Parts: sequence; structure tokens; C-alpha cells
Amino acid sequence: MNEYSGWSLTDRPTAERIVSALRRMDLDIRIMHVCGGHQDTLVRHGLDRMLMDIGIEIRPGPGCPVCVTTQREIEEAIHLARRGLTLTVFGDMMRVPGMEQDLFTLRGSGADVRMVYSIDDAVKIASAHPELEVVFMAVGFETTAPSTAAAVAAGLPPNLSILNTHKMTPPAVEALITMGEIRLDGFIQPGHVTTITGLGAWEFISLKYGIPQVVAGFEPLDLLMATFMLARQITMGLARLENEYGRVASPEGNLAGQKVMREVFVTGDAEWRGFGSIPGSGLLLAPRFSDIDARRRYHDDLAELDGMDIREPPGCMCGEVLRGLVYPDECPLFGSVCTPRNPVGPCMVTGEGSCHILLKHGAGRSRDS
Repeated sequence: MNEYSGWSLTDRPTAERIVSALRRMDLDIRIMHVCGGHQDTLVRHGLDRMLMDIGIEIRPGPGCPVCVTTQREIEEAIHLARRGLTLTVFGDMMRVPGMEQDLFTLRGSGADVRMVYSIDDAVKIASAHPELEVVFMAVGFETTAPSTAAAVAAGLPPNLSILNTHKMTPPAVEALITMGEIRLDGFIQPGHVTTITGLGAWEFISLKYGIPQVVAGFEPLDLLMATFMLARQITMGLARLENEYGRVASPEGNLAGQKVMREVFVTGDAEWRGFGSIPGSGLLLAPRFSDIDARRRYHDDLAELDGMDIREPPGCMCGEVLRGLVYPDECPLFGSVCTPRNPVGPCMVTGEGSCHILLKHGAGRSRDS
């Protein structure tokens, strides 16, 4: 036992005490988080630089669902809107660049593209306008998938279909490990995802690969405490899953959300930007819901994309950023050619994207300063 063993998650030490304890550990470690909210907290409050100064490097990973949505999936949405369908999407998707234009520009040229806050808004639009063919682009990880599943289970209007891109995060973390491109000493796992999945979704990472993990909340003190918990594991030679976010995340997770996802989705392989196909990472619509699958309903229209050479935006390093290989400001386009007003890739578009976050909160500063 050591002087920190009595620290409690319900009676936590101050940030000053945590940082002081980390300094005394004489660390040289690299960890990764997979949550855009964590990245925003780290950069907004300067924790990334402070922790780097005491030997703790925290790299952002594939924690942005908009960012990992593939170029083909973006083109599918654009293509359906061009064909005269009513496309409903989250606001973050509007500025993600396609090969020729984005959905925002397409709407300006007359396409019926509508921003929604949830699939419930798409249901309301389809119900109020039975003459329209409405498509909802379902984007997100385990946090947003239950709302899609609940709407599907309740029954959609016959003129509404789903362009499904839902993905699961634990298989992406495993892909990062097995690709072996970057050395990682531990993971800070997303609290909101774990609130749905339960802690069990992550346990295999530590058991199979011997890597420490801590599920964390989103306040600065959450991330400092999670970092300390990881550092303690690493220095003690441990590899287990710990829960800093116990006030919300539980071992069992949201059972109702899990149940409705099992009713509506099956797991399968899915494509991720920067990764390619990740086995078992997709939440695919179950066969009995094939009639609401936009890819099936509009197969002939989308087949036109099969012969197209769909590539990543030239010069964009979003894929490398998502895999933790480079920091956003190591991309030559960062902050000059690529900005939130003129994004080249999706990591600069959304508030969960590492490039957007760094330019918004940390522009002009060096990690070494």
C-alpha cells in the first residue's frame, strides 16, 4: 500500500494534490482517450500541456463519430439528397466535405436537407409530410444508437428510411492495439458510452492485451483522477479496468438501452475512416428491418457510387489523427488551408473533432511550450 491507496472516488483529492502525486512518480508514459468530450476538456483547460510537462502524453483517438464516418457514407448521403429525397441529418454532418460539395452547400442549391436533433424529429417530418421520401442519417456510437433503435422498434412512418452508420467503440480500441502503429501504456475510456454498455464492454481489453484502463467522466478533475489511476496501475505493473465515473457508469450499464439495441441491431464488420474495416464494430439493422434500410430501398440509386473512385480529401491527415499517429497541428493543412469555415476533413468540422478543438482552444501554442 502507498500514500495514495486511501484516496476515494467519493471523497477525491484536489487537483493540486493529484498533480503533485503525479510529479513524484517520475513518469514517462503515453495514454490515449477515445472521446471528443475528453479532448475538449484536456485542451480547453490546458491539461494536455500540463500533463505533458510531467511526463504524461495523452493522445486523442477515434472518439468522434462524425470523424470516423467514411467518405463513402458521406457520398451516400449527398447522393440521396441530389436524387430529390428529404435528407435529415445532425448539424455536425452539414459541413463534412464530400468529393465535390458538402450537405450545407447542397441545401443552398435547392436540395431538401434538414438538420435534426434526433431521429424523433425525422419521424415528425415524415409523419407530417407523407408525400416526401425521408431518409435519416443515423450517426454515432453506443450513446446515440439506442434512440435510433427505440424509434425503429416503435415503428417508423412508411416513407422514412435509415442510412445507418452506427459503430461500436470497443472494437476500434482493439484495432488500435492490434495494428501496432503506436505504443500505448493505457486507455481512458468514455464515460457516456460506458453508461450505456456497462463496464463489461471494456474488460476484454485488459484481460486479453494486458493494458490498463480507466473509465472517466468529463470534468477536469475527472480526467486528472483517471490519469492518476492509470499512472498508478502502470507504475505498479497492473492491467485492469477501473471506474472513475462511478457516479454515472455502472457494471451493468443501461439495460433498457441494451435490450432495444439487441432487438434492432446485429453486429457486423464496419468501415471506419482511417482504419478500413474493423471486425464486429458495426451496429447493422437486423434483417427483419431491411425494408427501412435506405441502402436497400435506394439500392439502384446508390449503385451509381460503386464505380466511383471515392478517396480521402487530398492532403488531409484526419485518418492519422484518429489513430493517434499525429497531432492535429502536425498536418500541413491545419489552421491554414483547413479551418472550421473551410474544412478539408471532418476532424475540423465538429466540436468533437481533435483538429477543431485544438484550433478553437489552443491555436498558436506548442505542446512543448
